[in-house]
Amino acid sequence: MSAARAVVFAYHDVGVRCLKALLSAGVQVPLVVTVRDDPAETRWFASVAETARDYALPVVAPDGADMPRIEAQVRETKPDFIFSFYYRSMLGEPLLGCARRGALNIHGSLLPKYRGRAPVNWAVLNGERETGATLHYMVARADAGDIVDQLAVPILADDDAREVFAKVTAAAEIVLARSLPALLAGSAPRRPQPIEPGQYWAGRRPEDGRIDWTWPAIRVHNLVRAVAPPFPGAFTDAWRRRLWIHRTRVQGTSGPPGPASLFGEHGACYAACGGGGVLRILAAADENGPLDLAHMAREWQAKPLLLG
Repeated sequence: MSAARAVVFAYHDVGVRCLKALLSAGVQVPLVVTVRDDPAETRWFASVAETARDYALPVVAPDGADMPRIEAQVRETKPDFIFSFYYRSMLGEPLLGCARRGALNIHGSLLPKYRGRAPVNWAVLNGERETGATLHYMVARADAGDIVDQLAVPILADDDAREVFAKVTAAAEIVLARSLPALLAGSAPRRPQPIEPGQYWAGRRPEDGRIDWTWPAIRVHNLVRAVAPPFPGAFTDAWRRRLWIHRTRVQGTSGPPGPASLFGEHGACYAACGGGGVLRILAAADENGPLDLAHMAREWQAKPLLLG
């Protein structure tokens, strides 16, 4: 029997790891479709294009206007499967129909939770204690097709989104690798997804990182974790400058009475939040770069910085 053929639409670390899982299983990949890097975005993840070239695989990075040509190119390869691994656009039904045995996607959540965009960031922001990766069939509606397999990973109290994304990447590779034998044999399970209200999530913008200091400390902490670098970061505007808060830890002590503030104590920097909760600030920056927190602690101990 000849090897199965799969066209791969992929980007990011998940794309690289899952492409390698296919090749390791002996799947032929006649075409890899990826995304051009955004020059305004700091690339902190592995390159699908570089990986494809390393394996001498044909690779293209089309723009939207090229998609009809890409669809024709995919059809010419006569793929058994189409896989999408963190590709940044939905694949239309005509393209999905090119796959003789099915089109499947890896999504970075435990579907049906966190359908849509930025699932890892939303899970961290909402204080979830676990997320994961799901392998599912693609249909016209985003992240709504039958589930083949999924694997959960923990989200620890101080994990940031990049740390959680690394766990999700590993889960994605495991889920795909252990599902491939059954997929190739035609015996993989298919579990229909319930469509649960409130589980489609939109993409996030840099402005969504603005901190509301009236929130409880745990909510501010979750925002900081969810958008910490390499994502745009949580920020506050005070004293006519912007401060980015990159890492925090929830403290058990109460802050000084009065409105929300940044204050110093015993050589450390803290934020007094809504409801009396306190965060210790472990990393922060302004437009000139990382802040010297020991210096800021002395400054804020002498004169706390009021917020809002």
